[in-house]
Amino acid sequence: MQLILAPMQGLVDDVMRDLLTRIGGFDECVSEFVRITHTVHSRPTWLKYAPEIANRNLTPAGVPCTVQLLGSDAANMAANALEAVRFGAGKIDLNFGCPAPTVNKHKGGAVLLKEPELIHRIVRTLRGSLPAHIPLTAKMRLGFEDKTLALECATAIAEGGACGLTVHARTKVEGYEPPAHWEWVRKIRDAVNVSVTANGDVFTLQDYLDIKTVSGCNSVMLGRGAVMRPDLARQIKQYEQSGSVREADFAEIAGWINLFFDLCTAKEANNKYPAARLKQWLGMMKRAYPQAEDLFARIRTLKEAADVKQVLEAFEWEQKG
Repeated sequence: MQLILAPMQGLVDDVMRDLLTRIGGFDECVSEFVRITHTVHSRPTWLKYAPEIANRNLTPAGVPCTVQLLGSDAANMAANALEAVRFGAGKIDLNFGCPAPTVNKHKGGAVLLKEPELIHRIVRTLRGSLPAHIPLTAKMRLGFEDKTLALECATAIAEGGACGLTVHARTKVEGYEPPAHWEWVRKIRDAVNVSVTANGDVFTLQDYLDIKTVSGCNSVMLGRGAVMRPDLARQIKQYEQSGSVREADFAEIAGWINLFFDLCTAKEANNKYPAARLKQWLGMMKRAYPQAEDLFARIRTLKEAADVKQVLEAFEWEQKG
């Protein structure tokens, strides 16, 4: 049984990976995608997206981090993957699932699901270029407009030489609208000879149990659900190990919020990043916790880090009672 933290662009950056893997439950995480066009990136670029490379590919909590690439030029993706490995990356993942229009317009992400032959060529080229000991995996959606090529794309990835495949159980057009089609993950799992990880609409422990049952997969990737409910992975691990679960109370979560802001400030103290990232996170968490909505309202108009920090500390003391 494996729990993997999803590579959500603009949401799960290195700071969020650090925090969520500290809280516990995850066996692996994946970086935001590194966009590959016609250049070969230097070490600072790789460290910008995956600073874990400089720490033996581990988050500060010791959870392995995989480097994800996005692009359509097979040769240049291979050249970049080799550079990432030269700088220390230990595992490469390929993005065939990003639904962002700007990415798709430039032939990256989910738009490639229209071309299984190109997907196969990309995977085969990278597998043939990378050292044998470097695992190569991929993530896909069920298609672009519909699911007619889902099995063909999955087979192209597996036969191209990937050793694992994560399936987000929606098409690009479906975006993040419920429901996720977990039954299609089972179809793909039955059609390929590599390990398959199920992804999509896992917001609770019960969702996790349901996606495992419907998909037949023991490996599950958590995305928005892990951001909205930061101890979700820990809950799942507790259940798998003992059958009982202790959900975090909001006093504990308030401590994590304070830590997250400190980590953001340590990364970029002199700009809008810490407050913007905190507001983004609270905006998602308030769907699960009314206390997060209260805190969001208190900091919504604040811009200075010192002012935000003062509110956070007072809020944490309130929660501890």
